[in-house]
Amino acid sequence: MLSRRNLLTGSLALIFTPATGALAQQFAQSQAEWSQNYEAVSRTRVQRTSTPMVSAESLAATEQMIEYYRNIAARGGWQPVQGVQGLRVGSKSPAVVTLRQRLIITGDLDPAAGESPIYDSYVEAGVRRFQARHGISSTGTVTAPTVAAMNVPVEMRIRQLEINVGRLRTLASGLTNKYIVANIPAALVETVEGGTVHTRHAAGVGKIDRQSPLLNSKVVEVNFNPFWTAPASVVKKDLIPKMQKEPNYLSENKIRIFNAAGQEVPSSQINWFSDEATRYRFRQDPGGDLNSMGFVRINIPNPHGVYMHDTPSKGIFGDDFRFVSSGCIRIQNVRDYIEWLLKDTPGWTREQIDATFKSGERIDARLAQAVPIHWVYVTAWATPDGLVQFRDDIYNKDGLGNAIPVASRTPTEPDQEMFLQN
Repeated sequence: MLSRRNLLTGSLALIFTPATGALAQQFAQSQAEWSQNYEAVSRTRVQRTSTPMVSAESLAATEQMIEYYRNIAARGGWQPVQGVQGLRVGSKSPAVVTLRQRLIITGDLDPAAGESPIYDSYVEAGVRRFQARHGISSTGTVTAPTVAAMNVPVEMRIRQLEINVGRLRTLASGLTNKYIVANIPAALVETVEGGTVHTRHAAGVGKIDRQSPLLNSKVVEVNFNPFWTAPASVVKKDLIPKMQKEPNYLSENKIRIFNAAGQEVPSSQINWFSDEATRYRFRQDPGGDLNSMGFVRINIPNPHGVYMHDTPSKGIFGDDFRFVSSGCIRIQNVRDYIEWLLKDTPGWTREQIDATFKSGERIDARLAQAVPIHWVYVTAWATPDGLVQFRDDIYNKDGLGNAIPVASRTPTEPDQEMFLQN
């Protein structure tokens, strides 16, 4: 499973630095790999960038990166790596030599690291850097998703950059001083003000068969300790199958059924082996530890009926593959997010936010000034420091077919974790 980690920064100056040949190889082989770790990591670690994913700066950097990758293509691109999956520090294999060459070409490894067949700490740090640039968990161990990303031909990466330059050009032309971007392929949300990223959040976004829509709207309100009403798609695809297997599921999750007149209806009166349930309204009681929206819902007026929210299932933010919702977007560290949203709204300090979470009281906070928000689809971008990022074309919007492998396009229905995956 792939992960979309925090946006990171570094330098690709190494791409065009020639290797130092036998001297570098001799140096690399003479080093004890176990004692290199801290130096290797410090030389190749990438740091967080304050440049927004979607901005005029990222557009210019991405345009420049196309030329860098065309230069790589002119030099012959890179050879596929094989036989490296599972290798880690201390491993020795002829395949490590090819791995080193692959990492050097894209600037993830200093050419001075040489051509040793030993998977030393320099190689591990280079793999970590490559993984960070491709939204893969930076373990330093070569995984199947890492190999798949390494073996995408340079021509496909160039095409991916070209496609996304067009997207970035359109998006950057309409930005304001303060805005939010939710990049769906990256499963990542950024709050931006004055051209700088203020907060960054891992996100859970729509499944392949329940995609999060692309939209431009404004955040107008924060709903604390909200009720949750199941949309018709969730009732049909998740709730009915769940109730067929677990008749007590609704009561255990504090979900009530109401008819058109607003009267509560016992679940025992509904035939769960028919579509009768679709004619009722299902509402879950507030409660951050159980409610599908957690402690807070972020209201975004739009024709798709989607929004952003907290979640009781915090474990998904540590996963590599976060395409798990029914279209809405779940936010990691949601308190930091709404603190930024409400910082210009009188009466909503961090202390007040925390107290409202704790109280369990249903309260709506109207933003003093609505904040523009953009749900976008960007699978490749770069920052002025020279770091280029790639993500899977999870919804197949790049039009490149199977040229770039995707972790999974197989939907899971109903959700195995919990049907309330809005």
